[in-house]
Amino acid sequence: MTTTAPPPTLAELADRHRLYEQAVQSPAAEIDFIDRTYRALRCKSARRLREDFCGTAVLSCEWVRRRKTNRAIGIDIDASVLDWARAHNLARLDEGQAKRLDLCLSDVLAVDNGGQDIVCALNFSYWLLKEKGAMLRYFQRVRDALKPDGVFFLDAYGGYDSYRVTVEDRVVQGEDGPFTYTWDQAQFDPISGRLLCHIHFSFSDGSRLERAFTYDWRLWSLPEIRELLAEAGFGRVICYWQGWDENGEPDGRFVPVEEGEPEAGWIAYLTAEKEP
Repeated sequence: MTTTAPPPTLAELADRHRLYEQAVQSPAAEIDFIDRTYRALRCKSARRLREDFCGTAVLSCEWVRRRKTNRAIGIDIDASVLDWARAHNLARLDEGQAKRLDLCLSDVLAVDNGGQDIVCALNFSYWLLKEKGAMLRYFQRVRDALKPDGVFFLDAYGGYDSYRVTVEDRVVQGEDGPFTYTWDQAQFDPISGRLLCHIHFSFSDGSRLERAFTYDWRLWSLPEIRELLAEAGFGRVICYWQGWDENGEPDGRFVPVEEGEPEAGWIAYLTAEKEP
């Protein structure tokens, strides 16, 4: 008597990188913000962008789609995720776009490619650098990589919920159907600032992709980040705060502010300008 193997679960069929892009990233909106903000700061359009800790390089791909004059470099230390990016995201570009995007397997503290209009480090990826000295060296390296009037874009999050051990679920309407994205702040040490987080995905058939991603970060505060940027030699640093709609939900609009609100959770962009 033969038995038929059960069909694979949705978790077994899932691609964790694609799920991450659908749940976490909004490349069109993020590039809109970067493009618009650079133009407002410098009264011209940027052409060269470097995406640090690029992962699947979805922002770099969006950048080269925008204009035929745009070029991008994606930097990451993980060869497997860069291979995934080439097979799945660069493969969606046309020939001309693909020629204007380079992926580089390197440590951001060691990479050497200057002449950038923009360097960006988003999704809090630079928080992998937990020591002040390492973060300062990284910011100095970024400044060296920028043109004389270049701009560094980065983001941060905080609020009193960021210091808690907590789990947050959100349903995402994915390309292949809905799934649940879970942000799991598993550990926080108030002495060192160490923050250990996981991302899980679960599906309509009851299956679950446990710890699809894990982040061992330091929870950096905005004053710490701003002070290190100044110490690294950057000029003006601007903080852009996210607003809220009439339902109390984030509206996705980021505006420059001098003071923020003491909310349970907030997300902000920062720009740090290299002065000519």
